[in-house]
Amino acid sequence: MIAGLIIAGVVLILILWLVSINNRLVSLKNNRESAFADIDVQLKQRYDLIPQLLGAVKGYMNHESEVLTRVTEARSRCLQAGTISEKINAENNLGAALSGLNIQIEAYPDLKANTNFMNLQNEISDIENKLAAVRRYFNSSTKEYNNGIEQFPSNIIANFKNYKTEPMFDLGVEQRQTLDKAPEVKF
Repeated sequence: MIAGLIIAGVVLILILWLVSINNRLVSLKNNRESAFADIDVQLKQRYDLIPQLLGAVKGYMNHESEVLTRVTEARSRCLQAGTISEKINAENNLGAALSGLNIQIEAYPDLKANTNFMNLQNEISDIENKLAAVRRYFNSSTKEYNNGIEQFPSNIIANFKNYKTEPMFDLGVEQRQTLDKAPEVKF
């Protein structure tokens, strides 16, 4: 009788332990998805501002249509992306296209002095700062999730539930190469 109670107690403790591990993994997974939803909110604001920015720039950059087209196409790909990985890739492409636009803008001093353009630039700069913050949070959540599914003993449950390690939100190879170069300073 006592041996049966001890075995039942051990089994109960084991079940509670497994449920606890499972609940932690679910929490980590949901936390990561929530963090990406925060990125989506900021990206939506950014996407809404891009047409306004392009409209302000078009009057000054009539012959720079290739740059404007690249930004518009990159924005469209971002809106069509479905999975987190597709969104990360599309977002990296949009960032590169916006960098190209910023480089072209430097050649137009009248545009840089335009009040509407300056307000849009300030709004985009604010959103970019917020995006950087939510991307860091997303990467932190992804790291916790990946650690959770790779560490023993939770990796056993993660394998059973077919959880896989997830990618971080990074710059991508092309943008990283651009940022590795020293900036050109002109006086």
